[in-house]
Amino acid sequence: MKKPVKIVFLDTGTVGNVDNLEMIQSLGEYTGYEMTAPAQRIERIKGHQVVITNKVIIDREVIDNCPELELVCIVATGMNNVDLEYAAKKGIIVKNVAGYSTESVTQCTFSMLLFLLNSSAYYDDYVKSGKYAASPIFTHLGREFWELKNKVFGIIGMGTIGRRVAQVAEAFGARVVYYSTSGKNLNVETCRHLELSELLRTADVVSIHCPLNEQTKNLLNESHLRMMKPTAYLLNMGRGGIVNEQDLARAIDENWIAGAALDVLTTEPISADSPFLKVRNRHKLFITPHIAWASREARRLLIERTSANIKSYFAV
Repeated sequence: MKKPVKIVFLDTGTVGNVDNLEMIQSLGEYTGYEMTAPAQRIERIKGHQVVITNKVIIDREVIDNCPELELVCIVATGMNNVDLEYAAKKGIIVKNVAGYSTESVTQCTFSMLLFLLNSSAYYDDYVKSGKYAASPIFTHLGREFWELKNKVFGIIGMGTIGRRVAQVAEAFGARVVYYSTSGKNLNVETCRHLELSELLRTADVVSIHCPLNEQTKNLLNESHLRMMKPTAYLLNMGRGGIVNEQDLARAIDENWIAGAALDVLTTEPISADSPFLKVRNRHKLFITPHIAWASREARRLLIERTSANIKSYFAV
């Protein structure tokens, strides 16, 4: 790598206090910003050959005003924040990172499912409220739960994460079925492919692990949610726009389904007028702030592979 290569990381806050950032910092003259507003992009990128971004948008305006830019490294898998076509036209290389969060997302998928299925919050509150101390018997069966063994576990999107989730579901003894949103993954061993409507009608758990695109936008709306069993749980670990949020809020309050766990939303952070903030059956809805990807190990791997992307471009 010719020195000095100038590297700027526009939104370090999105990866948190990761302890191996030095792998990138050591590759050139490094500058990092916790967050970068749209109006600050050009000023901060000018003069740098390498830009690292998670969510900051790199569009035609930025590219035209930053002639030194050679490489855009996205510290994520999704690449929709970069104008890929225009970057290619201008000879700018764009690299993302795939596969770094598989174990993290899989773990969070089951932690969120089991939190709802086992009514963990309810039972924890029951004990800590003092009610258990006043109980005449050793147990409390205020809310029923069922086992995953022999249940139908439906997966929407059978990519790398979907396949790993399938393995864990099978370890619980569930029978895995899936729907391929791309139409490419139709022969997965041990798992049966179903059309979406059949999967929704038969599954006890529906877990979403597909990308957001023209085929998946608003994929699950009222008509599809009404197909689900009233005892079934919906998990969305893909992208928020895949599920119609107004319809899902109704599904929860009108008991079309048993509950839903979401790590992704159409608008992030959640909008103040989100229908999910007005749900009456709050115990049936579990939402986390897009953290399933972000285990310590996943974020370290993300930095490691981003570093490798920079090294490979400059043939270090």
